[in-house]
Amino acid sequence: MKKYIIKRDENSLPEKLTRYRQELNAEQFRVVTAKPQAALVVAGAGTGKTRTITYRVAYLIEQGVSPQRILLATFTNRAAREMLRRVEALTGSQNVHRVWGGTFHRIANLILRRHASSIGYDSNYSILDAEDAKDFVNVCIDEAGIDTKAKRFPKAEVIQDIISYANNTDKPIEEVIVRRYPYFEMLSQQIIRVDHLFQERKRARNVMDYDDLLLNWKRLLISKPEIAELYAEQFQHILVDEYQDTNKLQAEIIDLLAVKHRNVMVVGDDAQSIFAWRGAEFTNIYEFPDRYPEAAVYKLETNYRSTPEILGLANTSISNNRKQFPKMLQALKKSKDFKPALVPCANVEQQSAFIASRILELRDEGTSLEDICVMYRSHYHSLELQMELTRRNIPYRVQSGVRFFEQAHIKDVISYLRIIVNPRDELAWKRILKMIPGVGNATANKIYESLADAENPFALIKKEDFKYKPRSAGNWRNFIELLELLVRDENRNNPAKQIELILTDGYERHLQETFENAEARLEDLRQLALYATRYDSTEDFLSELALLSTERFKEPTGIVAEDVVEGGEDDELLTLTSVHQAKGLEWKAVFLIWAAEGKFPSPRSLKEVDSEEEERRLWYVALTRAKDELYLTYPLMMIDYTRQTVLQKPSRFIMECPPILFEVWGLEEESKPFDAPLVLNEPKNDTEFLN
Repeated sequence: MKKYIIKRDENSLPEKLTRYRQELNAEQFRVVTAKPQAALVVAGAGTGKTRTITYRVAYLIEQGVSPQRILLATFTNRAAREMLRRVEALTGSQNVHRVWGGTFHRIANLILRRHASSIGYDSNYSILDAEDAKDFVNVCIDEAGIDTKAKRFPKAEVIQDIISYANNTDKPIEEVIVRRYPYFEMLSQQIIRVDHLFQERKRARNVMDYDDLLLNWKRLLISKPEIAELYAEQFQHILVDEYQDTNKLQAEIIDLLAVKHRNVMVVGDDAQSIFAWRGAEFTNIYEFPDRYPEAAVYKLETNYRSTPEILGLANTSISNNRKQFPKMLQALKKSKDFKPALVPCANVEQQSAFIASRILELRDEGTSLEDICVMYRSHYHSLELQMELTRRNIPYRVQSGVRFFEQAHIKDVISYLRIIVNPRDELAWKRILKMIPGVGNATANKIYESLADAENPFALIKKEDFKYKPRSAGNWRNFIELLELLVRDENRNNPAKQIELILTDGYERHLQETFENAEARLEDLRQLALYATRYDSTEDFLSELALLSTERFKEPTGIVAEDVVEGGEDDELLTLTSVHQAKGLEWKAVFLIWAAEGKFPSPRSLKEVDSEEEERRLWYVALTRAKDELYLTYPLMMIDYTRQTVLQKPSRFIMECPPILFEVWGLEEESKPFDAPLVLNEPKNDTEFLN
């Protein structure tokens, strides 16, 4: 191992090191020039984490470390490429490409290609994408002899999620099912059987899926000591970006690789660990000093992004977490004399109207829509706002996924309502028919063809001698009974009640069996039912929804990764996003909507141990996306499923902060002053919370 000594006398620093001191702040410089040893870099939001890692790699190369002895693990290959491009510019070295940089999966593939035969694979193994893996799972379900028509069984996508979560968290499948999918507990042994066949089939066909890349990398390091020693010696320096988002498997791999030199520098922010729901393990970063007692701990606390007022609120909020590395972000920006605005609204309609109006004001004041973001805890929180933005012709992109009304589960349920209003709606009929077990495209087409010219499609389909009934009489009978409920006089023009009936009479079970995020989709549909309570007829409700598919869409509406509502070729676009999707991004002005108890934190998320602290970290991520202006809004009143008025309280994350950190905005409605009471904790010290 090549050793080196860093001289701290500035007069003796090499020319490039002097330049580093000029280009980095003191915190970053300490990290970049740290001596070889284990190190934890707690990098607060907006503190230049990427810049610091980039300079660290450049510094190591300039100190004589061979690029091929550096491992840089990132969460996207694009991030690694950009970092290494900047390293090349800093060092002028032509060998930077020899750094082992990329995602865990990319690096795993590079190593496994060399040593596949050591674990029973050929080096030309194929890598299954998600769709290929789903097909494999379906074959294994058939091979296991499971009659999915006789008894409802989870779709392949759900089985994939169960297996993947178990792999990445190192938990038994039985435990994952009990904790995350309790409604499948009676099917545990069958699911385990499918998993066993899935693993056998992949090995026999010389293929791996994405999880296998990590599992087999770890297996290689454990089962083949001579190979493990080879890489433990080679990787003299290991750097891991976004360490707070690693899962247990990834952390174990890094520990195995670092066993010899122990020069592992992990960089991340424990306060931004927000992905436990997909297997990220908070304890990886929190307990790093326990696994590496010799580790130096560095903190990056100089924030380049936000105003002192925004950071004052963020610092105070996250300080309520017990499990954390305490830090105090310090603003490099000067105060703009604009505190985070707390905006209680009379109801959800006023909340949407305020946000739309304020966005237009900001645009008139010179802030581009591209520099404005509306953030929310759950996708369904944007329902009313999307309608309001559409009415006002404000163009937007939905970064958290597809438009609310274009999601598959929303379209499923709305299709039932469409055939009630228009019994000849071909697309709606075919969509709901294909949700019946045993009904595929061919049967759905035959059923619709028989209904198309019928005087009364509902009467025809209910006949005992209807010739196109599927084989499963029970499923068909349940379908007919649901249609009868939906068209009863007391339900026909009550869209909220109709949605509730669809959920309780089979669709909730369909969600569980079809989608890995069934609970989140169920929340969407309950919110849709709540939204529908304001309409006195199903026809009016459907007509209103049609606002979101007008001629202003440049492309046909559909389910895509990201949808955009555009008003013109060169339009700016407002961003709507969930907080999870916003991590790592920033905007001049941020609106965090539905900042109410029962909405943020999410009641569903609070079911897990330590989940309140994760929800507070999510809140912290939302606050720290804002550069200049931050607005927290919530409705004081909402209508529940029974059309009763329910009073809303501000989120506990608001209530636990002193009022001096906010500026409360009072809104007027119909020329009347808005004087709703707001009760907040008294500040402990008026100056304690601002930088």
